[in-house]
Amino acid sequence: MRATILHAPFDVRLEDVADPVLLRPTDAIVRVTASCVCGSDLWPYRGINEIDKPTRIGHEFVGIVQEVGAEVRTVRPGQFVIAPFRYSCGECAHCRYGVQTSCVKGGQGWGGRDGDGEWTPACQGEVVRVPYADGTLVATPEVPGEEQLASMLALSDVMATGWHCAVSAGVQEGETVVVVGDGAVGLSAVLSAVRLGAGRVVAMSRHESRQAVAREFGATDVVAERGDEGAERVKEMTDGVGADRVLECVGTGGSMDQAFASVRPGGTVGFVGVPHDVEVPIGTMFRHNVRLAGGVAPVRHYLEQLRDDVLAGEIDPGRVFDVTMPLAEVAEAYAAMDERRAIKVMLRP
Repeated sequence: MRATILHAPFDVRLEDVADPVLLRPTDAIVRVTASCVCGSDLWPYRGINEIDKPTRIGHEFVGIVQEVGAEVRTVRPGQFVIAPFRYSCGECAHCRYGVQTSCVKGGQGWGGRDGDGEWTPACQGEVVRVPYADGTLVATPEVPGEEQLASMLALSDVMATGWHCAVSAGVQEGETVVVVGDGAVGLSAVLSAVRLGAGRVVAMSRHESRQAVAREFGATDVVAERGDEGAERVKEMTDGVGADRVLECVGTGGSMDQAFASVRPGGTVGFVGVPHDVEVPIGTMFRHNVRLAGGVAPVRHYLEQLRDDVLAGEIDPGRVFDVTMPLAEVAEAYAAMDERRAIKVMLRP
């Protein structure tokens, strides 16, 4: 089979690797129908997160089950499944509490070691071994058509992550919500805030193509300014008060500063951006009773609900994919994302 290997910054290659096999009775083998490049993949691609050897990459995929271990009960060969970006056993206390990303057996991203010390492959490839299949994979009643494939893939990470940000921030009906970040997660956060009933949703974006998707998802306003100037625009729009909730979907120090500068006293900042050089302004939080909530999204916790929303036609998060490329062109997919020529690239076998 073929899989994506990151050799060095800006050096992504598609190479032949060994086919995965069942290692335990709780495993499943899934042939990938679609995968994608994530904004967080760009951290190692750009060399910000260092790598010291060629490394498999990718953590979002959907596909068809090919084979299951003897103890797997919830999925079967031939079913279409969605895989969260972290796998989980589904049985430990953390999984039962809905924090599958802290699973004591799994809780790891694709490409690391599972709870028994075995390597799991990353997902930008043709076939994946899934540990703890019952606790990880979510099947659909039928194999979805092409028109729903992108939305199902979005559930593996970006839509569920945007949803986690909005839910963690406590978005309520009628509130004013500001979204910092116009990547796929930020756009998904816009859709999530609208879905939760926000009365006004402000997308902070300087890119026309992303602004268009934000408005399609229900954003009522767009602010192109950044930093202090952007926060001041939010204050002007809210009569000097600030937003009830701000959803931080980038993970940089500047984006977090902008989020706290935009929220009202007593409001909440939700955050899901992978932190890089972020300092939390604890003094501001104390003086103005501003809360901070969020973290890595436990996708598995939300997956059935979001799957059903897609199947019912109530949300269409797949709009964040504006480019589709064959897996053979994965190097160009990374370049397009890095150069912001694409919001998010879907990869097909």
